[in-house]
Amino acid sequence: MLKAINKLGPVARGLSATGTSSLPVLIIGGLLYAAFFVKAEPSIGNLDAHPLERRDAFYSVAAPGGAVLWAAGSYGKIVRSEDGGKSWAVQDTPVVAHLQSISAWDARRAVAVGNRGVAVVTDDGGKTWKEVKVPRSEVANKLLQVRTYPDGVAWAVGEVGAVLKSTDYGATWERVQAEKDQAWNDIFFVGRAGWMVGEFGQIQRSTDAGQTWVSVASPVKNSLMSVYFRDADNGVAVGLAGTVLVSSDGGASWKEAPPLTREHLNCVIWDGSHWVAVGDKGIRVTSDEAGKDWKAARISDKDLSWRTQIVKTADDFVLAGANLAVLHQDELRILGRE
Repeated sequence: MLKAINKLGPVARGLSATGTSSLPVLIIGGLLYAAFFVKAEPSIGNLDAHPLERRDAFYSVAAPGGAVLWAAGSYGKIVRSEDGGKSWAVQDTPVVAHLQSISAWDARRAVAVGNRGVAVVTDDGGKTWKEVKVPRSEVANKLLQVRTYPDGVAWAVGEVGAVLKSTDYGATWERVQAEKDQAWNDIFFVGRAGWMVGEFGQIQRSTDAGQTWVSVASPVKNSLMSVYFRDADNGVAVGLAGTVLVSSDGGASWKEAPPLTREHLNCVIWDGSHWVAVGDKGIRVTSDEAGKDWKAARISDKDLSWRTQIVKTADDFVLAGANLAVLHQDELRILGRE
C-alpha cells in the first residue's frame, strides 16, 4: 500500500506543478473568452427607445378629440398619446421619408403625408400604418398639408400645384388640378366652401366643395403658409415675413393686417375665442374675433424653437416643430425634456 501511495505521489506532484505553471495562461484565456463571448444580459427596459428624442422634429400634430393626440415628423416617425400628451408611444410606419402633415377623422382613422409623395393611413388607432399610392408628378412630389373631413373625405396639397382628394379615408386619391410651377401650402374647408393658399401669395377659393376653384386677388407676394376659417365668412391666412391676411366675406377679398413681426408665420387657428398664429423663433401672434387687434409676443421667453403647427385641445395647446410642446396657461413644457 505504501508503494502504491509513493507511486502516485510523483504523478500528483507533476500535475500540481503543471497546473501552477499554466495558471496565468488559463486566467488570461478566461478573461479573453469573457471579453469576446460572454455578454451581459440587458433588461428589456434598456432596449426601449424613448418615444420623444432630442433629435426628433415633429412637423404636425392631430387632435381628433378626447385625450388622443398624434404627431408626425422626421424620418417617418409617428407617435401617439392617449392622455393629452402626458405620455407617448412610437408607432411603426413603413416609410422613412419626412412626414409633413398628419390629420385624423377620429381616434382610429388617420392619414399622414410628406416628402416624395408619401402617404400612410391607419384604421386601427395606429397599431398598423399602411402606405397608399397617390398621383405623382415627374418633377416633384412633396405633400405639405393634409386635412380630413366627415364621411372619409381628405384633401392634400403640395409641390407642383398638387391638389389631391380622397373620399374613402385615404385609401385612394385623385388629382383635381393640373400641375403648375407653384406649391400649395394649405387647404381648408367649412362645409362646401374651401380655400387654398400657397407660394407667391396665391389664393384660390371654391364654393362647391372643391369641384371648381377660382383665383382670388391677393394683396401680398409673400408665400402664404396656412389658412383657417372660423365660419364660412371669416378667415385668416398667414405666411412668410410675418404676413397676416384677414377676410370677412368668405375669402372673396383679403386685407393685410399691420405688420407686427418679420418672423415667418407657419400656422394659424381659431381657438374658440381668439386667432392664434405661430412660427419661427417662438413667435406667436394673436387677435380678437374680428381679426383687427393683432398682438405679437414670444410663446415663452425661455424658448426660441420654430413652430410649424398649433392645435387646441380641451385644456391646452399642443405645438409641433423643432420639438413637441404643450402650452398650458402660458406655461410652455417641451415634451421629452423632463
